Amino acid sequence: MPDLVSHPLRPRGAPTGDLSRVLTEAVRRIAEAWHLTNAQLGAMIGLSGSTVSRLRANSGWQLEPDSKPFELAAYLARLFRSLDSLSGSNDEWSRHWLTTENRDLGARPIDMLGRIGGLIEVCDYVDAFRART
Repeated sequence: MPDLVSHPLRPRGAPTGDLSRVLTEAVRRIAEAWHLTNAQLGAMIGLSGSTVSRLRANSGWQLEPDSKPFELAAYLARLFRSLDSLSGSNDEWSRHWLTTENRDLGARPIDMLGRIGGLIEVCDYVDAFRART
């Protein structure tokens, strides 16, 4: 589990609750931008459909900083930011990239995001691509 005192996502002095709130809101916005179903988002960050429904409903439910879903959500946010940078903030382009067969990855990236290894592989792939450009 990450050490929240020195966690790279946590600004110095930021309360843990702020980090949870910000990442939860980011995940909510990612799901909207990429048109993810509750089942897709749940598979990506390790939550049940009903929990994802509460997250998306802005009911006050937040990701817990020491949890696996929190860590997976941080990877999902990393992927979103990388694709956003490559696409010039074009969500339609990002959705197209995610849902198109990728020869290098051997699959549609969206289909890989439901596995931890797949999420990390897609993140690393996009980051490596960004480094070349």
